[in-house]
Amino acid sequence: MIGKLLGIEKPLVLAPMGFVSGGALAAAVSRAGGLGLIGAGYGDADWIRQEFKRAEGARVGIGFITWSLAKRPELLDLALSYKPCAVMLSFGDPRPFAEKVRRSGAKLICQVQSLAITRQALEAKPDVLVAQGTEAGGHGGERSLFALLPAVKDVAGQVPVLAAGGIADRRGYEAAIALGADGVLVGTRFSASDEALTAPQAKKRIVEASGDATVRTTVFDVVRDFDWGAITGRALRNGFISRWHGKEAALKEHIETERKAYNAAVERRDFDTALIFAGEAVDLIDSVLPAAEIVRRIVH
Repeated sequence: MIGKLLGIEKPLVLAPMGFVSGGALAAAVSRAGGLGLIGAGYGDADWIRQEFKRAEGARVGIGFITWSLAKRPELLDLALSYKPCAVMLSFGDPRPFAEKVRRSGAKLICQVQSLAITRQALEAKPDVLVAQGTEAGGHGGERSLFALLPAVKDVAGQVPVLAAGGIADRRGYEAAIALGADGVLVGTRFSASDEALTAPQAKKRIVEASGDATVRTTVFDVVRDFDWGAITGRALRNGFISRWHGKEAALKEHIETERKAYNAAVERRDFDTALIFAGEAVDLIDSVLPAAEIVRRIVH
């Protein structure tokens, strides 16, 4: 069902990871039989244009952080001008944008992290839901996928549900299908792909990391001045986390000095300070591979 709905051969969708899922990666996943979604992140018009150009000739979609899109709704118009086959909305109320997405002909995908969020998303009449477990890299909720997925399926009715969080190999894919998923949405495994925008040094850390080395934290949002409230993001542990995790109030007191130092670390790709979002499935990632090979290994 999901294949016909999204026009794909394999029930696998690339997570629209900001600063990672660019046009080249999205195109590679789509050409391998899945669906590639460009990650619009916090929204930059020139970046969106650039990445759609890099995906030219491939059938791709795009994903937005919904609360950020609400501040710059014109970015949805820009994205829709490129005729994406799907638009994914996460973290925020999708209802104000749903009709515009539908009118464009794109499929609406809504990511959810709880049953309350699921019920709100269903009011937007999405074509697909994504149940995201807390195992996922990046921002997420508080429920693990194993329990959340069947619960979302039970309230979703006829709306297909993709599973996200902790899926990086065929075992995870098959477990998700056994729990009722119609397909999977995969992020961290593609962060360590040839086509990802991830810095080479960060790819190396992902390959070498253990799932024990991830933590859900807000320190990177504080230092980067992104207002996620109490929502945490799962990242690889590093020196910055060791210094400030659990001490966010103190970090805010020193924010000018720390932000300057953090931005300098990002520029020189010092990932003992800079952020690497990654999920618990990093245990299963032992090499950087072409995106097409990753798709093949996950889905029969």
